[in-house]
Amino acid sequence: MRVALCRLNPTVGEISANAARILDAARDALVPGADLLLLPELALVGYPPKDLLLHHGFVDEAMAAAHGLARDLGALAPGMLVVVGAPWFEAGALRNALLAMRNGRIETVYSKQLLPTYDVFDEDRYFTPSDEPRVVEVAGVRVGLTICEDLWRGADAGAITRYRSRPDPVAQLVAQGASLVVNASASPFVLGKAAAQRRILAEHAARADVAVCGVNQLGGNDELVFDGHAIAFVPDRRAEGGARLVACGRRFRDDLVVFDLPADRAQWPSIPDAHDLLRDTTPESLLYDCLVLGVRDYCRKTGFSKVVLGVSGGIDSAVTGAIAAAALGPESVLTLAMPSRFSSSHALDDARSLCDALGLRMLVTPIEDAHALFERTLAPQFASLGLPTEPGVTEENIQSRLRGLTLMAFSNKTGALLLTTGNKSELAVGYCTLYGDMNGGLAVLSDVTKEWVYRLARHINANHLDSGFARAPIPVSSIDKPPSAELRPNQTDQDSLPPYEVVDRLVELFVEERLHPREIVAMTGFDPKDVARIVRLIDLNEYKRKQAAIGIKVSGVAFGSGRRMPIAQAWRSDRAL
Repeated sequence: MRVALCRLNPTVGEISANAARILDAARDALVPGADLLLLPELALVGYPPKDLLLHHGFVDEAMAAAHGLARDLGALAPGMLVVVGAPWFEAGALRNALLAMRNGRIETVYSKQLLPTYDVFDEDRYFTPSDEPRVVEVAGVRVGLTICEDLWRGADAGAITRYRSRPDPVAQLVAQGASLVVNASASPFVLGKAAAQRRILAEHAARADVAVCGVNQLGGNDELVFDGHAIAFVPDRRAEGGARLVACGRRFRDDLVVFDLPADRAQWPSIPDAHDLLRDTTPESLLYDCLVLGVRDYCRKTGFSKVVLGVSGGIDSAVTGAIAAAALGPESVLTLAMPSRFSSSHALDDARSLCDALGLRMLVTPIEDAHALFERTLAPQFASLGLPTEPGVTEENIQSRLRGLTLMAFSNKTGALLLTTGNKSELAVGYCTLYGDMNGGLAVLSDVTKEWVYRLARHINANHLDSGFARAPIPVSSIDKPPSAELRPNQTDQDSLPPYEVVDRLVELFVEERLHPREIVAMTGFDPKDVARIVRLIDLNEYKRKQAAIGIKVSGVAFGSGRRMPIAQAWRSDRAL
């Protein structure tokens, strides 16, 4: 049996176009003579469809399109089994289903058994789980159908206890004679998750003594990016861990991955090994590819062809500019440098050096006159209320808001999407200004901590050709100089924050791992005063994050739909320190 894995990049809700993409994939799978074509979870409607599933007519349209697709596939590729993810309503219940199509009809419907409801997932809101396994036969091989969490069982997200009372879908399929288990998934990219998911697939193959293959959705949908992994393992006691890799596609690519699985298990040892592409890939490379694809797809799927962003000469705007240029092409990126009286002489030079290297157009739009006007206008009014008139945080924030106003003006006038450039560390502790540098439609680095921003910058420079640039684009001085918002003379972030390596570790432990400050102090040895202060800043600035632009998720817990913290709340974990 020849299996083709297609990591489709659907647009959520674009049902007819997604069906056409599936038909194109089947056409491509005919070339190598595939007997089985596997597509991702909910490929027909795109994942996650969220509350579109509750709108009258949406599921009906998807089901009608599925029947039409089955007929079209039957005419195009008779005999090929095409497994397509789609919502399916029957017996009064909506299911997250796989439709096995062959010879012009929907031959088998399998419904997902384990529904994730944690982090960004909310499948219990929409779907009813099934308890019935499904096995189909293809070219003499009995094939068991599973969807995403049926194999992960929460193990890749620290939610394994959720399914302890539920049957193991793989064990059910083995009991029905399956020798190949296929898994259609739509699992968002998270740094480090790729290796965990690979390990889970290999463990299933070894433990159940079956071949296992999986394909993941590709592309960005809102804040989520999907890496399009496509892999297959066969059990092999001679291999490390008891399973051997026999198919592997490069992540963030849309080509078909094809492998052969003989019906005679005695021939499985002769299946050639696949080169493990993940071992050739660094975390920085995966993160860069994720962010580039996330920006490209967010713009494409929301109708934007151009973006605008502010460049300050700092590391965050430099990395954001490079990602935007790689995603959309330099001709589609407009940058604005907006110096004030506090901008250092090298800031404008670094911004210009970046834009020259990337081929970006840069406009210099000073805000000094507007800033001075605001100070002259507001100072008498503040004085009339008995408020201090010497420059402080208020006047610093005016600069940021003037820049935000300027950027929004160019966004409105040009029709370009405004990209915000702040990182996760700043967003965590509130080092960002509402209606200022937080303005924008997409926050590219909002789930990337400061230390990872530096790692990305060094990766882009060291691998500039692979990153899409003729020369290293990030100015060395942007990497080397102390981070600063430049809102007052000689300002640096570390005037009022611990070093970013400390801040980032605290964000990781408190936000992503949800540890208590006492546990953090015991684990790290950090100064309890630093821990208490950063934790308090994270809690206090929830109101800002609720008003932030949507940001691309790359960590286990991002500031977004997967983290639901109240703003008006009085529990303070830092009091114990």
